[in-house]
Amino acid sequence: MALIYQSGAFSTSGQIVPNLAVQIVQDSQVSLNGVTYSRIGIVGTATWGAKNSATTAGGLDDYLAAFGPKVASSTDAGTALSICVLQGASDFRIVRVSDGTDTAATGTIGTVTATAIYTGTAGNSIKLTLALYGASTTTYQLTVSHSVLGTRTYVGTTWTAIAAAVTADTSALIVLTVPTTVPTLAAATVTLSGGADGGTPTTEQFIGEDSDPRTGMYALRNQSCAIGMLAGLDDVTSYTTQAAFGIGEGVYMIATGPSGDTITNAVATSASGGYASYGLKVMFGDWLWWDDSTNGLMLVPAQAYVAGLLSQQSPEESGLNKQIYGVAGSQKAGLVSSGATQTYSTAELSSLFTAGFDVVTNPIPRGAIWGCRGGYNSSQNDLIYGDEYTRLTNYIAETLATGMGPYVGEPINSTLFGNVRASILGLLSTMRSAGMLDNTGTTVPYTVICDTSNNPTAQTALGYLVCAVSVQYMGINRFFIINLEGGAGVSVTVSSS
Repeated sequence: MALIYQSGAFSTSGQIVPNLAVQIVQDSQVSLNGVTYSRIGIVGTATWGAKNSATTAGGLDDYLAAFGPKVASSTDAGTALSICVLQGASDFRIVRVSDGTDTAATGTIGTVTATAIYTGTAGNSIKLTLALYGASTTTYQLTVSHSVLGTRTYVGTTWTAIAAAVTADTSALIVLTVPTTVPTLAAATVTLSGGADGGTPTTEQFIGEDSDPRTGMYALRNQSCAIGMLAGLDDVTSYTTQAAFGIGEGVYMIATGPSGDTITNAVATSASGGYASYGLKVMFGDWLWWDDSTNGLMLVPAQAYVAGLLSQQSPEESGLNKQIYGVAGSQKAGLVSSGATQTYSTAELSSLFTAGFDVVTNPIPRGAIWGCRGGYNSSQNDLIYGDEYTRLTNYIAETLATGMGPYVGEPINSTLFGNVRASILGLLSTMRSAGMLDNTGTTVPYTVICDTSNNPTAQTALGYLVCAVSVQYMGINRFFIINLEGGAGVSVTVSSS
């Protein structure tokens, strides 16, 4: 009878008995699926939650459950997330940072101490109620409740048993400390107090440490974020570090200038800062008015508006001339409700863009709406200074880095050459069909070379395989020119079509 083998398990030499062998061959070619280009990493302050670790959130409800209520602060991660959500964003990684002076709320029931499991002012609203459980005269129920963080209940006949139940609960809001002399259970109620958020984190605390365990910005490593921001951090000395992280991690970092900055100061800062990089987008310090659902009208940097906008665009698109939602005014223009009228002159915008800044204005070329006026990153190179260059380059590079790993360790031969080319050509072809690359002409806008022409034996013998990939991006219509000829003496010829 026929024999069935997995590929490579059947020996093709030394066989004596005639028979039929079927080998099941696994496809050795890698199919590349594009990485996400909409995930936003936000590093900021919060009133609750774990610090210096990336937490997943899909929207405001997820945020509130993990980090508590928003506060009126330009560094508040929840405020930044709310602004991003209004632009359509729905995929976040949040990292909470603090200045180290934050404290956990506490309270006592008799001699038992309850401490909020996280620091922050959200803990001050945690209420503990101990009461008899149902009709029992010996069993008690401890109810731990918070209007935003939710309610947890624990049942036991002794404080030791209740404390053990709290310890076993991975979603507990508190920890209980029971003294050596265990007190008797008795009905009581207490609201925790003394919790503090601390002050504004320093630049070093926002940036963090790139070592295990990573902190601050570096906690966003390996989180597959396409866009990142350090909420409200306006320290220009941090730009070079943000840019380096962005390039190395494939994250488009959105930075901000200080609130109420002047064009003269911004240009001087750019000239002396040395942070020009396609991995960084710096928003001019013309902060925007945001009417928050919790905290009302407040000034915030443009970071979150732009991050949310870009997250909803395909990576080949620019932020230029796209509408941004939820802007109640700006520092330059004033509040919309008061009849904002101040606008930027062409000379002012030219100074900002030349210095590597972008700015949110009203109007933009498409009309009297708020939007990104330049679509520029901070690079000084005219060929790579657009949002689209950063985002599309990161998208392709991250997809290749994520998907091509299985080819490492394979023998270098014509099969490997062909598989490598097929994988990358498949990705680029899919991108072209999706409109990420030019699909209007007959010329294919990419080439992939991986064969003996760029892999001589002397090189492959040492284990090196080189694949040369060239991709032509589409340009962005930044300078639209219409040549109008008018007058009574103009001769006009109309075709029959």
